[in-house]
Amino acid sequence: MSLDLATIRSATNNFSEANRLGEGGFGPVYMGVLRGGQEIAVKRLSRSSGQGILEMKNEVVFMAKLQHKNLVRLVGCCLEEDEKLLVYEYLPNKSLDKLLFDPDRQIQLDWPTRYKIIEGVCRGLLYLHEDSRFRIIHRDVKASNILLDADMNPKISDFGLAKLSGINEHEGNNTTRIAGTYGYMSPEYAFRGLFSTKSDVFSYGVLILEIITGRSSSCFLSASNNLDFLSYVWQYWNQGMALQLVDHSLGSEYPPEEALKCIQIGLLCVQEDPIERPSMNSLAVMLSRHSVTLPVPSMPEFLQRLQVIVAHSSEIDMPRSDYSDLRGNLSTSDFLSSCSGSFRLISPASPLE
Repeated sequence: MSLDLATIRSATNNFSEANRLGEGGFGPVYMGVLRGGQEIAVKRLSRSSGQGILEMKNEVVFMAKLQHKNLVRLVGCCLEEDEKLLVYEYLPNKSLDKLLFDPDRQIQLDWPTRYKIIEGVCRGLLYLHEDSRFRIIHRDVKASNILLDADMNPKISDFGLAKLSGINEHEGNNTTRIAGTYGYMSPEYAFRGLFSTKSDVFSYGVLILEIITGRSSSCFLSASNNLDFLSYVWQYWNQGMALQLVDHSLGSEYPPEEALKCIQIGLLCVQEDPIERPSMNSLAVMLSRHSVTLPVPSMPEFLQRLQVIVAHSSEIDMPRSDYSDLRGNLSTSDFLSSCSGSFRLISPASPLE
């Protein structure tokens, strides 16, 4: 599990810029090749960063215990000479967001590939929630944390925020530290610090809708329509025009029934009440090619409240730090009421044709 620094330096050509794959919250990531020919990806904690130590330890602990074809594999770690390094298997197609949200590369994601990614992420989360030795909540399911191998098989990555959960989740788990990506956060987690496996289900639902539409939930920045991503999807679904949401790069090369099913499943995942969201086991059944009658999603109540706020506030914004501080122990409705003058609602940069 432990790799020496000299080996990693040799593999990455001493962390050369030519080997640099990108950079995340943890720090830069480098591609490398071990002496035996194994390709690796090395996360290097930025020395100037005061964050990341806990996330690194957390990831090592979890990844050492987990093995599944839809989870990225940890090769080893290194703590030498003030370096803090995590070494993973190298996945040549990188992260899903690099393809999904790039107009020039979306074409690589045909319908069978997108459906395979949706199913694969479901299997990975099902393993974490129900089939592994521990019940694990990922807490940061999003497109940039889904890596793709040479055959476009998805692998869930980045377990720095993952949490162990008890078997009985009726009361949920609580944290005073809200961490993750807001576009994917369930309302009970973002507003009250409550998380459970159903929080991951919410994030997974947003991810499904992004995969179908080819749009990022974070790109809805125009003030022209006053709709956030989920409201936008719901509006098309409610008006019987859901197929107009499907990524135009697919053309007509997709089965309409499956596309509608995926949109419906995505909306079921983002119901406000966690109890009303399906489990990952139920989602695996829904995604099977066998005929399954799906529940009809209702408009999440928090979207209704957001629309009320929009009607009384045209341009509202809140920095992330203030957003976390105001959360406290407020209910969703109380929170929205308290920040109705400073919460910015977002809408798509351009309408779908």
